Amino acid sequence: MSETPVNFSTGLGETILPEASPGPRSALEAALASPDSRTALAEVAAANPEYLDAWGWLSQVGRDTVESYAFARVGYHRGLDALRKAGWRGSGYVRWEHPSNQGFLRSLEGLRRSAESIGEMPEAERCALFLRQCDPSWRGLPAS
Repeated sequence: MSETPVNFSTGLGETILPEASPGPRSALEAALASPDSRTALAEVAAANPEYLDAWGWLSQVGRDTVESYAFARVGYHRGLDALRKAGWRGSGYVRWEHPSNQGFLRSLEGLRRSAESIGEMPEAERCALFLRQCDPSWRGLPAS
């Protein structure tokens, strides 16, 4: 009889969202380079409402904290829908290292940051915890 323990657990899974098509990605790059990036990003989001990167970036360039909060919340909820569609069941990793996950994580960080700015600390703390659960190596958004 073997003394080696048997591990039936495979641990937490990882979800990688599908890559966006080249059109929205190109439009996003152009919007980020635009002198009026907020307006250009809003046009990308309006034309591609499921494109999480547009919402994530909008959350960073909102005219004020409340607008940033709203953009982040849209990106977060659309991201949860996309994750579920990709097989995520409420737990498991969603890591920054995968470019297709970055729009969701950028939105979640935007929600954390803007919630903190308006004093909604329980929401900010939930978002911070969720970010660490999604990606244990999370240290915030990289400098842009």
